[in-house]
Amino acid sequence: MNLLKIHSQEEAIIEDILHPDEEMKRRLFDLGFYKGTIVKKVLVSPKGDPIAYRVRGTTIALRNSDAQYIEVKKNNGN
Repeated sequence: MNLLKIHSQEEAIIEDILHPDEEMKRRLFDLGFYKGTIVKKVLVSPKGDPIAYRVRGTTIALRNSDAQYIEVKKNNGN
C-alpha cells in the first residue's frame, strides 16, 4: 500500500520508493524516506493536500502526488 492509505496518527514502515522522477526520489531519500524507516501521518491540511509526516524526528509535508509513490506496510508494533 502507499503512504496515502495510512490513517492519521498511524505508523507504517517504508518498503520502497517508486517515484518515476529520479531527482524527486533522491530528494525523498535525503529527507529520510528510505526502506525500514518508520513514518507517521501527523497532520492533514484542510483540503487534504499536502499531508505532514513524522520521519526520523522531523515533520515533513509531502504533496499527495509524491506520497503516492512511497510504498509502506503497517507497523504492527504501534
